[in-house]
Amino acid sequence: MEQQFYGYMRVSSVEQNVERQRQELVRWGIVEKHIYTDKVSGKDFNRPSYQNMRKKLKKGDVLVIKSIDRLGRNYEEIQSEWRYILKEIKADIVIIDMPILDTRTNKDLIGTLISDIVLQLLSYVAQAEREFNHQRQAEGIAIARAKGKHLGRPRKPYPADFDTCFKSWQDGHLTFEKMAERLHLTEGELRWLVRRRNKE
Repeated sequence: MEQQFYGYMRVSSVEQNVERQRQELVRWGIVEKHIYTDKVSGKDFNRPSYQNMRKKLKKGDVLVIKSIDRLGRNYEEIQSEWRYILKEIKADIVIIDMPILDTRTNKDLIGTLISDIVLQLLSYVAQAEREFNHQRQAEGIAIARAKGKHLGRPRKPYPADFDTCFKSWQDGHLTFEKMAERLHLTEGELRWLVRRRNKE
């Protein structure tokens, strides 16, 4: 069968843009229908688009990725996936940002050794960056909470008459169902607001 070239792009969340990666892959010569994208964490390889692409890879094909951290951010899993593609599928991998990680070349013993060392180093850096980002995010959340800041979506205001109904319900003069009806809320919405009020 004819050799195919596949491109893979990944960002960690749906808000992030993959356009720079796409431009690099197209410039490299990958056709759009062979470019696969995931907008999820690189902590493992349980990604739908990646797995679809992986199923299509066959002997002699080439997988092209902009940088090693786009492949993943888990040291052990990057190493394992790299070996699987090379040894089991017998396809090649090209990392655009690191030409030494082009498995179509440097296939002698010294070239393989150098490539392995570079791969291990970059895989380590990718995981270390992910862990550092998580630590920094956790520290930021802790600081914000300590300052009493609300995190997440902006809170919706309580409905008009909520305080009056809430007190009547607490005093036993109003059932929960009637309270929800009077405030034009579902019981689930009201339950959420009651929990919120009880935490304040």
